[in-house]
Amino acid sequence: MSHTTREPDTVSAAADMQEMLRDRADEIEAARRLPQDISDRFGQAGFYRMCVPAPYGGLELPPAITMQTVETLARADGSAAWCVFIGATSGSALAGLCEAAAREVFARPETLVAGVVAPRGRAEMVDDGFRVNGRWQWGSATQNADWVLGGSMLQRGGEPVLGPHGMPRSHMMLAKASEVQFHDTWYVSGLSGTGSTDFEMRDAFVPAERAVGFEPGPRPEGALYAFPTFGLLAMGIAAVSLGLARAAIDELVAVASGKTPQGSNRTLDRRPAVQADVSEAEALLRSSRAFYYEAIEEAWEAARTRGEIHVDQRRDLRLATTHAVRSCASAVDLMYHVAGGTSVYSRSPLQRIFRDVHVATQHMMASRSTLELTGRLFLGLETDTSLL
Repeated sequence: MSHTTREPDTVSAAADMQEMLRDRADEIEAARRLPQDISDRFGQAGFYRMCVPAPYGGLELPPAITMQTVETLARADGSAAWCVFIGATSGSALAGLCEAAAREVFARPETLVAGVVAPRGRAEMVDDGFRVNGRWQWGSATQNADWVLGGSMLQRGGEPVLGPHGMPRSHMMLAKASEVQFHDTWYVSGLSGTGSTDFEMRDAFVPAERAVGFEPGPRPEGALYAFPTFGLLAMGIAAVSLGLARAAIDELVAVASGKTPQGSNRTLDRRPAVQADVSEAEALLRSSRAFYYEAIEEAWEAARTRGEIHVDQRRDLRLATTHAVRSCASAVDLMYHVAGGTSVYSRSPLQRIFRDVHVATQHMMASRSTLELTGRLFLGLETDTSLL
């Protein structure tokens, strides 16, 4: 992977922040959101502009670099990494705005855009824009954001607006954070520090130029924007999971030489069953990681050379991301159980990693239904690929 001179080394910047994130992991979890000073530091490092179009001041990085950055952060704290991937991938929405609107939104390099793609809102067409009403769940990082996205179904006179193929149209509506109401709903088992609370828009006016993809006109055509929105979202979930699995293995290895289980005269690292489980966890992590980055690189090469990603490559991306999330959860489970009672104490990173990775597995972008979708394609069956 080549770097141009305009690209900061976001992976190294992420590595430099690992110690700070480990030191503040309890604070992040207790706050149930990312502390603002950490979010600001992420913005200054360029993390939130990794997927923003270069003409607007973004980095427009190859997706493998973005995901390596997220993975590196997740080795220190899963919640912080999750917020970064949400902010980074949400920045790609600026490619769907006209230039004037994109520049208005991305007025400074630290700008954070976050939100929810799912069309849970209603956008009533009015003069020059939309009146948006709706409530969205899973609003990760939105309380730190400058702008908030909410997927919405278009309406005119209370009736759905249909597209050229007769299907209801939906767009992401981009509102100032000050126009959004946040609800204190994020009381969860894992990824507690992501601030993935519900948010609401009540009769918020969104100009037409801030409805992503609504206004026609020239837009950035970089290879990054050939990647589907859902594909980028799924890739971020997998990157967090890969970092969590690596952290779990590293933590178990650090514990194993100093722990002698009750009723035994051998430390954990001397026990054959532990040795086998560590090997299995390494194989699960490293094989799924290899497939994941292989699929990303193949899709990136197609996007660079052809300007589009074929359905077979989109299929492989989704399969690789779901496989990575599920394999990483299995690797974490092995390390959690091998560590025994040590894992249940709040002082052990393993308990947080275990909780975090199992929240990641619950995301619809990594659910078993994605395996059914990709399986249909492998079997040559007629398949709706709109969510691929």
